[in-house]
Amino acid sequence: MELNKSATAFLACHFENDVVGAEGAFAPFFRAEIERRGVLDVARRLIDGAHEKGVQVAYTRVAFKEGHSDLVTNIPLLGVVGQQGSLLDGTSATEIIDELKPTGGDWIITNPKVSAFAATDLHEKLQAAGVDTVVIFGVATNISVESTGRSAGDLGYRVVVVEDACSAAADEAHQATIGSFGLLGEVATADDVLAAL
Repeated sequence: MELNKSATAFLACHFENDVVGAEGAFAPFFRAEIERRGVLDVARRLIDGAHEKGVQVAYTRVAFKEGHSDLVTNIPLLGVVGQQGSLLDGTSATEIIDELKPTGGDWIITNPKVSAFAATDLHEKLQAAGVDTVVIFGVATNISVESTGRSAGDLGYRVVVVEDACSAAADEAHQATIGSFGLLGEVATADDVLAAL
């Protein structure tokens, strides 16, 4: 694998307290697999490696206005958000977890949909930065990671999904996305990606 540092961006999907935190609203869905797979440690290695090499890091987070006025519940998972009253912007619930705190040069992309490209300026920012390759990882593999990866591919980006920096509610769901993504992009390990930088 080869990666051009100046044309690559890392997309760290939904590493926010309500999604991946031990006490987050979605901990009952996702936390066990996050811990079993060691996703947060692998993500930390990737982000540190990106910073060291000068690669752009973009954190995507799903967040909604007070009262969830911008929440569209056509997707069942987003309906759960409304029922829980979770993922409110401006609260600690939607902040990036302490273990993976962004630094000054990182982007924070707030998306009210599943894909990081939906209803955001991520595509425009990547284009302005000369990025043609996105390295995607996060939670959940079969939801935000897959949706973001599919969107990126449709927009013309080279897409790399970092398998060991992702997890889903169940390993079967994770593996299903990884199994199909080889036809939509590339699947790599964190070691592969860091070596390519």
